[in-house]
Amino acid sequence: MKKIYFLLAITLLASALLTPAMAQFPMGGAAPTKALPGTAGDQTPKGSSKITGFVVDSSVTKAVEFANIALYNKSTGKAVDGTVADEKGKFVLNKIVEGEYRLLISFLGFKNKTIENITLTKGQELELGVIKLGTNVQTLSEVVVTGQAALIEEKVDRLVYNADKDISAKGGDAADVLRKVPLLTVDLDGNVSLRGSQNIRVLINNKPSTIIASSVSDALKQIPADQIKTVEVITSPSAKYDAEGSAGIINIITKKNSLQGMNLNIDGGVGNRGSSLALNGSYRKGKAGFTLGGFGRANYNVITKTSLEQTGIVNGITTLTRQTGDGSSNMLFGQYNLGFDYDLAKNQSITAGVRYGVRNMVNQQDLVTRLFTNGVGGLASSRNVDAKNLSGTVDINVDYLHTYKKPQQEWSISTLYSRNGLTNDFDANLLNGEGSLTSRQRNLNANVNQEFTLQTDYQTPIKKNQLLEFGAKGIFREVTSDYRYLLAGPTGEFTKEINQPSGELIYHQNIAAGYTSYTYTTKKRYTFKGGLRYEHTFIDASTREGGPIGIGDYGVLVPSVNASKTIKGTTLKLGYNRRIQRPGLQQLNPNFNAANPQNITIGNPSLRPELTNNFELGLSKTIKKVFVNATFFGRVTNNAISQVRRPSDTLAGAIVTTFENIGRQHAYGTNIFANIAVTSKINVGIFSNVFYTTLSGQAMGENGVSQNLTNDGFNVSGGLFSQAQFKNGWGAQAFGFLQGSQVQLQGMQGGFGFYTVGIKKEFKNKKGSIGLAGENFLSRRFNIHTELNSAQFNQVSDVYLYNRGVRMTFTYKIGKMTMEAPKKKARSVNNDDVKTEGNGQAAPGAAPAGGASRP
Repeated sequence: MKKIYFLLAITLLASALLTPAMAQFPMGGAAPTKALPGTAGDQTPKGSSKITGFVVDSSVTKAVEFANIALYNKSTGKAVDGTVADEKGKFVLNKIVEGEYRLLISFLGFKNKTIENITLTKGQELELGVIKLGTNVQTLSEVVVTGQAALIEEKVDRLVYNADKDISAKGGDAADVLRKVPLLTVDLDGNVSLRGSQNIRVLINNKPSTIIASSVSDALKQIPADQIKTVEVITSPSAKYDAEGSAGIINIITKKNSLQGMNLNIDGGVGNRGSSLALNGSYRKGKAGFTLGGFGRANYNVITKTSLEQTGIVNGITTLTRQTGDGSSNMLFGQYNLGFDYDLAKNQSITAGVRYGVRNMVNQQDLVTRLFTNGVGGLASSRNVDAKNLSGTVDINVDYLHTYKKPQQEWSISTLYSRNGLTNDFDANLLNGEGSLTSRQRNLNANVNQEFTLQTDYQTPIKKNQLLEFGAKGIFREVTSDYRYLLAGPTGEFTKEINQPSGELIYHQNIAAGYTSYTYTTKKRYTFKGGLRYEHTFIDASTREGGPIGIGDYGVLVPSVNASKTIKGTTLKLGYNRRIQRPGLQQLNPNFNAANPQNITIGNPSLRPELTNNFELGLSKTIKKVFVNATFFGRVTNNAISQVRRPSDTLAGAIVTTFENIGRQHAYGTNIFANIAVTSKINVGIFSNVFYTTLSGQAMGENGVSQNLTNDGFNVSGGLFSQAQFKNGWGAQAFGFLQGSQVQLQGMQGGFGFYTVGIKKEFKNKKGSIGLAGENFLSRRFNIHTELNSAQFNQVSDVYLYNRGVRMTFTYKIGKMTMEAPKKKARSVNNDDVKTEGNGQAAPGAAPAGGASRP
């Protein structure tokens, strides 16, 4: 309790000290686009002049987020360049040719404003300062938006993918969208990697959730693809982000509504392997707004076949195991939310929300196993397993935001309570070689993961080219895991199984954090962003049987530096940051998971965090109609949490997988992305990820003798996508991706491929659409071939995935809305810490999968 009081005192004291004039750095939201008004793919004129300014609402002196900026040649009257203001109302027009111009600023709900008689000389940097727009609320009949947002955009610390242009993902989920984001890799189970590492933080609208904490891959299945606006990949997080996530942060931004009135959106899809339905409504009148929504998704006909051959040596006895498996899965996902926001005053707002997520996954697998001991074969045995993965999660947040007359000056207080109840159980029927039932086994594993977060943030501009940010945060987490094994005869009652472990883990993890960040832009357009963050973690862990676990508290100082400069049309970015990766829930959980007794997994509650130093150099350039981005990176991780496999001393032929802080990892490579605007209606993109990795560590071998483990090799992946818009509301899109083999400490995991094609027809009234998408339709199945080995064992496995699919999608909008100026709402808590593993599991109280975070 003393630690909790200490954390609360730190956070509340920081809040009190910051109260006089503060707010938080705007996170998330749509990213600013850069495209010539009324066109797509046209390039800005090559010059050396520059225009900057801030667009604000004249009535309340708040930023007008994403206002449209168009630059016209005064003599010809033609548009020559354009952009969109960012979430702070700031806009920048670069590389302008000297001459005379006029500037048009517009946004729905505001009166247009024109700035005449702009004269630029060569190399001039014109600062227009604050530009005020008057409001103009009116009923909307039909809005025609010309032009096309840039598919990929760059900022000093992140890459932004505009996902709302995705056609083939209609009716899909967030995993379908993330597969198309450069730098990311999403396997066929929905597990996400950034530059080959799954140690990432994923947020949704900058918010954490224990839904993501339990499983990133499962959480992505609960987010409908057509509700995603942008995906931000933050490869070099600044100090305002939580220190967790050694590879980086992913932030999924969903579509938001700032309309007056009432509306209802209906989105659905049906296919041979899955169906979905989403209803999202909103009502806004005056200062108050409400949202109510629900999404449900069912996956069925999910078939998997496996084959396994492994050899283990224990005490001089060699056991060969051959196993085949036939499995199927049925999955139900749901997410329901209620939101409320209210403008307390012109410069103050409060936001509150409740979200409930439910997951129901049932897997059935029939395993046939035969053991050979020193070359002598035994009888085959069968095992029929029914596994349940069930969860229910509730998130409750209340957030307050105070803005000031000075643009970008803000102060906020954010709170979040999140609780996840997770059940991982299985029942197994054990049969002899003749198919007769001999016994039954049951594993019960109930987990509860809950957390409370309190944070405060402040930012203020210094002059016109500097920004100062600082804040504090406290996180209070508790994870419990209760596990036990039961055994019964063919018809008898279940009783406790003596030979299998049972117990309870109680794990408290409390974090106190503080940060400061400083951004400076020079007159020659150099941008520097540096920061320092400190996090102290208090851990209190114990098991029911063994008592306290000796894990000490620890603190970490996390520096970050980012710099960017545009030289002759080429943008150069340089970044360094240090990150911490705490162990995840499934890595800590000591439950002895033996659903397949030949492949057993057990967690290690004594794990400590790993530390990573990241370096990156990025180059981007537009060459006529081609945008090219290349990033070169290096990553060095010490005390790495690694999977370690060894033969079981008690179960013949079994391989036991656990986790230990034994590894040292080095990774060096490049990500290359190119987007080609073939015409104003057709885009083609290509990307590749290539890096070389080395892994080393020490693990306990046979008879307690330590052995050195090393492995190295190249990891290669890449993809191609294209999209096209046609007349009469028709559109099409195609995407393909290949992932090569991946290096692991004790072998190589096999690669896979994925492709999809989709078409869409939009109704004439713009209120609805219908589409058709097919995936992997030319392939009967995919095979993931994996080879793992050490001095004591050798394992070769094949997993065959049958995921050929087709689905029809539809959308429809009901309601008549009016537009008002967008108002900044209170920012939310962001917890982006805790390590995830290959199965998508995350640590106690971890955040959702996606984006930006503060302390």
